[in-house]
Amino acid sequence: MNIADAEALLATAVPRQAGDWADLGAGDGTFSRALARRLESGSRIYAVDRDRAAIASLEGLASDSVEVIPVSGDFTRDLQLPGVGAGELSGMLFANALHFVPNPDVVLARLLRWLRPGGRVVIVEYEGRRPSRWVPFPISAERLREIVAGLGLSQPVITATHPSAYGGSLYVAVTDRPVES
Repeated sequence: MNIADAEALLATAVPRQAGDWADLGAGDGTFSRALARRLESGSRIYAVDRDRAAIASLEGLASDSVEVIPVSGDFTRDLQLPGVGAGELSGMLFANALHFVPNPDVVLARLLRWLRPGGRVVIVEYEGRRPSRWVPFPISAERLREIVAGLGLSQPVITATHPSAYGGSLYVAVTDRPVES
């Protein structure tokens, strides 16, 4: 997938506004770059991946005054984002990342500490895929609803789909942390 395709998938899911986001499981940064095109000036994106070589190309990347900060780390384990405290992120992006996690609810529960009230979680996953070495733990849209049900997030809404060259289709789902009144 190229950056333009990734940006098109994120178009409805990511509002055009400034904010700090984490792209967890960023890989070589295709979706980090797409996210940078969506966010307004002054935004920061923490591109997290355990493969240092994959995110090395993101060093010093800035797009329209959006800073991309590569972070070497495994989002499924204890992780620190430089300068980010609890409740400070506007959003979190998991693009083709959660299907590598056997217990995504446990991982999400731990990472959600960074998400502010009103913050958004964007998940890009496969629908109609069988487990394989490339997608060991597929997350259908139905399963995603079950995963987020106990996490204090809104019901996920599918904002985009795209046929996959590898079978099934990609979907983009958004879920938000409610603002407490």
